[in-house]
Amino acid sequence: MQLVSSALLVAFLAAPSVLSYSFTTPKWGLKTPVVQKKQAAKLVMKHGNTQRNAAPAFSLGSLFGGNGSGTASSAGTANLEPHPSVRPHISPLNRLAPGAASVENDEKALPVHPDVRSGVLENGLPYIILPNASPPGRFEAHLQVFSGSADEQEPQQGIAHLTEHVAYMGSRKRERLFGTGSQTNAYTDFHHTVFYAACPLLTPRGNQPMLPMALDALLDVMEARVESQRLEKERAAVLSEMTMVNTIEYRVECQILSTLHRENRLAKRFPIGKESLIRSWTTDDVRTWHRTHYRPDNVLLYLVGDIDPDEAEKVIKEKFGHVSAEKQAAEIKIPEIKKEAAELADAVVAGTVKSAQSWHYPPVRHDWCVPKGTKIDPALVGPDIDYDIHLQLPMPLDDKVALLKTEEVSPGKKIRPHIFRHELLQSFSLHLFAKRPVEPIVDLESFRHSLARRIALAALQIRLNVGGRSDDPAFTFVEFNQLDSAREGCAVCSLDMTAEPERWKDAICKSLGEIRKLGLYGVTPGEMERYASSLMTDAEQLAAQGDRISHGDQLSYLMETVANGHTFMSPMQSYYMTSKALQSLTLEEVNKAASDLCSHITGFKEGCEGAEGPAIAIACSPKTSDTSGPSYCDEESLVKCIYDACQADVEPEEDVVVPHTLISDSEIQTAMEENKPEWKPGHFSDGTPDTAPDSLTRPFTLRRLSNGIRVGVAQNSAESQRGHLRLVAPGGRDAEKRLGFKKGAMAIGARTMQEGGAFGPWTREQVELFCVDHLLMVEITCNEESITVDFVFPTTNVGNVGFGDNVQLGITGTEAVMQIVREIIVGFKWEEDALGRSKQSFRSSHEGLQKNLEGLTTERIMEAMTQHDERFLSIDVDSVNAITLEEARLAVMSQLLPSELEISVAGDFDVNEVLNMIYQFIGTIPADANEQYRKEADNIVGRVPDLKEPGEFIQLELPDSDPRAVSYVAGSAPNMWGYLADGSTVAERVLAADKRCSDYDRRRRSHPLFAYVALSLLSEICNRRLFSTVRERKQLTYDANFSFTGFERLLGGWFLVTVTASKEKAQQALDACKETLAALRKTSPISSDNVESAKRVVLNRHEGELRTTQYWTQLMSGMQEESIPLKGPLTVTDFNAVVESITPRDLQLTLETLGLDDDKLYTAIGRTIQPQSGAADEEEEALVRQAPVIGMRRGGALTG
Repeated sequence: MQLVSSALLVAFLAAPSVLSYSFTTPKWGLKTPVVQKKQAAKLVMKHGNTQRNAAPAFSLGSLFGGNGSGTASSAGTANLEPHPSVRPHISPLNRLAPGAASVENDEKALPVHPDVRSGVLENGLPYIILPNASPPGRFEAHLQVFSGSADEQEPQQGIAHLTEHVAYMGSRKRERLFGTGSQTNAYTDFHHTVFYAACPLLTPRGNQPMLPMALDALLDVMEARVESQRLEKERAAVLSEMTMVNTIEYRVECQILSTLHRENRLAKRFPIGKESLIRSWTTDDVRTWHRTHYRPDNVLLYLVGDIDPDEAEKVIKEKFGHVSAEKQAAEIKIPEIKKEAAELADAVVAGTVKSAQSWHYPPVRHDWCVPKGTKIDPALVGPDIDYDIHLQLPMPLDDKVALLKTEEVSPGKKIRPHIFRHELLQSFSLHLFAKRPVEPIVDLESFRHSLARRIALAALQIRLNVGGRSDDPAFTFVEFNQLDSAREGCAVCSLDMTAEPERWKDAICKSLGEIRKLGLYGVTPGEMERYASSLMTDAEQLAAQGDRISHGDQLSYLMETVANGHTFMSPMQSYYMTSKALQSLTLEEVNKAASDLCSHITGFKEGCEGAEGPAIAIACSPKTSDTSGPSYCDEESLVKCIYDACQADVEPEEDVVVPHTLISDSEIQTAMEENKPEWKPGHFSDGTPDTAPDSLTRPFTLRRLSNGIRVGVAQNSAESQRGHLRLVAPGGRDAEKRLGFKKGAMAIGARTMQEGGAFGPWTREQVELFCVDHLLMVEITCNEESITVDFVFPTTNVGNVGFGDNVQLGITGTEAVMQIVREIIVGFKWEEDALGRSKQSFRSSHEGLQKNLEGLTTERIMEAMTQHDERFLSIDVDSVNAITLEEARLAVMSQLLPSELEISVAGDFDVNEVLNMIYQFIGTIPADANEQYRKEADNIVGRVPDLKEPGEFIQLELPDSDPRAVSYVAGSAPNMWGYLADGSTVAERVLAADKRCSDYDRRRRSHPLFAYVALSLLSEICNRRLFSTVRERKQLTYDANFSFTGFERLLGGWFLVTVTASKEKAQQALDACKETLAALRKTSPISSDNVESAKRVVLNRHEGELRTTQYWTQLMSGMQEESIPLKGPLTVTDFNAVVESITPRDLQLTLETLGLDDDKLYTAIGRTIQPQSGAADEEEEALVRQAPVIGMRRGGALTG
């Protein structure tokens, strides 16, 4: 049941102009819709289309409502020189710009969201306001600056990111937001820099409006003071950030992006830039960049939230109305940069996608790869100009790079190949691309085309993910998609695939064969029906959610839609247009979209018409000295393999018979007769009285079934028509050890269930497609203390056939989930091929750990703290290989005993209906089901091992060509509920240490929730102190993190401080973390301000998460478990009151329950060392060797 990994959903559940796939974690079914995921701090490439000339040509005066001249005019600027970078350009508001083509009378045009308001101040600053109700009493403000690393000149590489740090971290007005329950951050990418603040409407103290305060902080960004002290702090932070994220994953991304965009600026303008330049810049350098790019015509302000648009407009004008480009220009102090900025500005508007399509895009052009005969707007090709806007000429600061040659494998058929080898890589990966112009989604025709493309992509992805997994699959991961990318200024059609190194050729042949099959023959009628229905269901769910979509999700969708020039619709408008488009969408249209998507691959076959332009192929593989073995791949063999794979004949896909229900009504009726269930009272150990078996309670209903299964149900309408179910079997790897199973048997068995999925008469493929039809996501995991099965599902009828009046309803997603839960417990079929995939996953994970600096260092410190207790360590390859299917089955089934299980379900449904389904499908499971697998153990609740004293200092060295370091400080701690390894509790220790406390304090501290809340607040305070001391004051790191292990059932746990630094400063950073924790105990104890600030963070997080069904299932899980005695209904009902009651004295005493004495600490430093082979061989010279770089992934951004 690895079914539709997180990927498929986008095809279904993304908003109409958004599409995204992710296959990093195998899951059955679908993932949460993209529009439900906040992407503010990392850009994820999404599918949509952009319209050229969506708005008339930009001029600061005429278009943005100025005085009609070509530049904005403001009081006090008449005698100032014009800004060197200001040029007439299209409005960044795109479809929302004043003067954009009217759509009111165009029946074919997509409707614009009725509540969105946009405008432009007299100085040229544009803004967008979107009132949104969820969560109430909060809003988000984002300031987007349309300059990123791609806009940097030769001596400025990295300055956009550094300026972001200086502008926001140095803002005193931003500091006023601290302690108010606000979150602020900023990030830099190729095409922009974004600053944001997510705030409550009113201050916690005084009830003062916070919108002016948030906009003051963003205004401070526009008027940033570049002070020497702040520059030095942020320079140190950026240099540390380089080291922190310079992982092998990021280096792979650099190779991919450099190859993909070799013909433009993106290949040489990674956001982190050059270390030598970063170290050299003065305040004048940073100020010059800031004043050049932070100007009214080059930004866009977004406001989304529970706000009054009229009032918001007044505050925007009041705060930003006086800013002018001319004033900014007057402070540009470096004449030569000023001159070069003017030349670059001329080149940008002369011939880039930024000037031709969207001001949100980077100033680039692309080598397009499109189906034969496709007409491309000449403006997107760009004229040849004298200025080297695309950085094709060599420059002194350029890294030494391998030249990329485009191979013409056959007349008119081109591939640009590149190979990247590295000693830290363990798998082969292929990344095959075609770049295409972003198309507009602004009318019914373009909307229909986008739906057709999404259906085709969904069909292919499910084929790859379900049908492509044979008994011995060639690839371990595969994803095919086409996404519009504002950060790259194009749509990227991509195949991303990983495989074992020796099987790379088979993997390429298999994946390309499936793509060619789609391109040549299209989708089947069954697939068309399945995925069209899924799109309709998703649109219905979003429409039902309406303004309950969170501010962050609305803002992410709004930003991406505006950036790509799409029409921004409301969920209800999107639902209406989806219904209208799908009712007339034909199979032929979908197959034409499929043909276009795959044209760059199908065109490689001899006799077929090739695509116009090059396909781009990057292969990444482990470095090896054996150039004749099956795992070796070079450019020539890569191109040949791709070409040969495209010559094989393929056959059309055949439809699979997919059941509409897994369990028939007659089967359930028989079960009811044989095992008639009863409801029993809910029972708790936190002091809450038992609940009645026949009544509903708020905020949740908690009962037990007569077969012993514990049940919790909560209604939550915040996520419309969606639900989450969690099935928990306590035990996990702790039970694996206590019950005498082989090392890894429990974890490998749980993953085997994830990889399998056959039930009763149904095959794995049928069950997985059943999950697809019903929009289910299923994920099975095993940790140290439990096996957990999580389901995400729609609560409405799904698997429907037809549209409108002709629709035939399927069963609800809720009923589909109940059927699967029942079959997991009593009807699961264990298969050898699923075990094989499970074991391969664990082997890859363990082998990958040996090449991961952070992971391996953490493993070493855990080995020391646990005395090599296998419950807390990765499973080695020999142990994985030793597990048989029978051993995996026996281990997992020993945990699936009804008397031990707990089911928690929350969602937008009728509680009585869900209880009735549980009664029928789960209550009829016999009480003695799986009793034959039961194994007895002496103790029910496990504990973490005692720490040996004194602690240890561990040093680890890992071969890597780039210098990196990570440091850790760890020690003993309570579990999440305050139990220590010896069985004592935080409350007991706090009361023992404060014998003179009042009766009131004794009652407070005896509350079951006391330790849980105190530890949550303590974690926030420690993190803030570490940031202030280790980063801000000592300037040793970009970030330091404090966390608890968070066990619920196991007694005891650990705390862990993680800090990254340069190799030279790793010891200093470690010592600084120890000093910070010591100071909290003695010289700088916890203050009232610390506590109040932490309370705001914890309460706001809790309130926000209460709007999600997943959080409700987490809260309910364990409430009726005897192994978590302090967890019960009071966890929810008393949470706010307990948080507000906590005092600095409580936290100071709680801090003493941690093992913070110096001789009890375990510390570690992991450092990289140069591989024994020394410098890279000449033929292994990297395409791009950035100074240590900042992670972003394709589509990701820098968070600073």
